[in-house]
Amino acid sequence: MYLGTPFILTLCRLYPRAARWSTLSGLFAASLSMALSSLCTSVPQLIGAQGVLFGLGGCIAYCPCTLYIDEWFAQRKGLAYGIVWSAAGVGGVALPLVLQALLARFGFQTAMRIWAGILFTSSAPLAFFIKPRLPYSANIHKKPFDMRFVTSKRFMLHQAVNFIQATGYFLPGIYLPTYAHAVLESSTFLSTLTLMLFNIAVTVGLVIMGSLSDRLHVTSCMTISAVGAAVSALLIWGFSTSLPALYVFCIMYGLFAGSWASTWPGVMKEISQNGEKDGYGYADPVMVQGHLCIGRGVGNIVSGPLSDALIRGMPWQGQAIAGYGSGYGILILFTGLTGLASGVNILWKQLKWL
Repeated sequence: MYLGTPFILTLCRLYPRAARWSTLSGLFAASLSMALSSLCTSVPQLIGAQGVLFGLGGCIAYCPCTLYIDEWFAQRKGLAYGIVWSAAGVGGVALPLVLQALLARFGFQTAMRIWAGILFTSSAPLAFFIKPRLPYSANIHKKPFDMRFVTSKRFMLHQAVNFIQATGYFLPGIYLPTYAHAVLESSTFLSTLTLMLFNIAVTVGLVIMGSLSDRLHVTSCMTISAVGAAVSALLIWGFSTSLPALYVFCIMYGLFAGSWASTWPGVMKEISQNGEKDGYGYADPVMVQGHLCIGRGVGNIVSGPLSDALIRGMPWQGQAIAGYGSGYGILILFTGLTGLASGVNILWKQLKWL
């Protein structure tokens, strides 16, 4: 979904009339992938259905939302993006519970078919409200393939911290339930509660940061996210010895690290406004967002095998205090340091590099 965003956005720019209906088409493809996954009998088949087809369908459905927000909102564009992106946090709280209940009651095949129906029937009526503000003629982009901004120093510095943040951001989401169960000996529900609290906090953080991005410079927003993420990981998670303390980390990390995507409107604004000054001409802010998705997507992919390497052999286990001595110490340290490094652009701004 991340890596495909700029390509789907480009098609939306080239064919604005078709883009009006791509949300509905994407929802159909995503729902179909869920139904087809019920027929899978091997892991490669499941990867194709729930990985490739669902990811592509989700990307096609999502991109017009990004495209049209840029048209409908001006003064509070950051807040608008933050509210839309916060829906992922809401889904991260509610949908796992619904899916788990369906799986427990009906089994995998029937549950996937029921979920495919729920997904399409609940979302398809809303797709008709995803529409452009401007006439189709105004939506035909003059230079849809003008991506010169990608090679500018300004964008590359923002993309670098975007990638660094992504390599560490996804790690707690992968390991929090396991950590709570294995290290703190919590029950299955209390372990799952770590992710629920995290997703609730992400929802709130994205809206707050979206509002701040309308008022503060983008590097200030990045610094707030970075410092909050680093403090919550290095101090709260690193020195936690109880489940309540871990819950505090989940909330704090979700609020600060989870709000990162809402700094993107600030990057989009800065790149698009400095095109003539920096020598790369006009930059479509929507395409800037699309390329930021690539950086985050690559960081997401890298974080999987990287996290496995960080906990292999349970380093520091019994040799350090609290969370650092749990076997997850290096992972906690990496999460905190990448969070802190994502705020380095405030220094480049002081040095006039931005």
